[in-house]
Amino acid sequence: MKNAVVLLSGGLDSATVLAIAKKANFDCYALSFDYGQRHSCELESAKKIARQLGAKRHNIVKIDLRLWGGSALTDDAIAIPEAGESQGIPATYVPARNLIFLSFATAWAETLKARDIFIGVNSVDYSGYPDCRPAFIESFRETARLGTCAVDENWSYNINAPLQAMSKAEIIRIGTQLEVDYALTTSCYNPDSAGRSCGKCDSCALRIAGFREAGVPDPTCYAL
Repeated sequence: MKNAVVLLSGGLDSATVLAIAKKANFDCYALSFDYGQRHSCELESAKKIARQLGAKRHNIVKIDLRLWGGSALTDDAIAIPEAGESQGIPATYVPARNLIFLSFATAWAETLKARDIFIGVNSVDYSGYPDCRPAFIESFRETARLGTCAVDENWSYNINAPLQAMSKAEIIRIGTQLEVDYALTTSCYNPDSAGRSCGKCDSCALRIAGFREAGVPDPTCYAL
């Protein structure tokens, strides 16, 4: 068994990535972030998914990205757009979020002597975030090498993004085969006080369409 750090948001994609890493015989160290997101109920989902899929350990790191906001997810004064309302990079993009998350993951991987980091980014069915694109992932691989002991020891981290070129339906089909319990996941940017998904944001729209196209029943509880 080899160690791997797996970024786990509590959503559909990251749960599938954790299952893929487990299937590949990694000991998985799941890493989540309480960063001031308005949809913090995703952290409870992350805890359940980590248990269900047998993560070796699950850490939740607290950082406060509300200090500067700049996103509808970290600033309550910015409205969550409904699906189809945004042009270009949407208001739900959190500046440099994956850059921050991958930096933490690399630091933990270095202490674990792990050379693999898994992240659930996707550039097919996604909201247009720049930190989900292949060029960013490839550039971070080199950044991680240059900024750690790897550069002196002559090796590189593997930044695994197995969902990069998949549609949401393909992700759901693979996760279903790997026995991911999608009822434990949450994707909504704007859930109500009971944790029910809004069914209107970009993330909900992608999830609804993905389950429909995959021919798999959607276990999500929607407020609609």
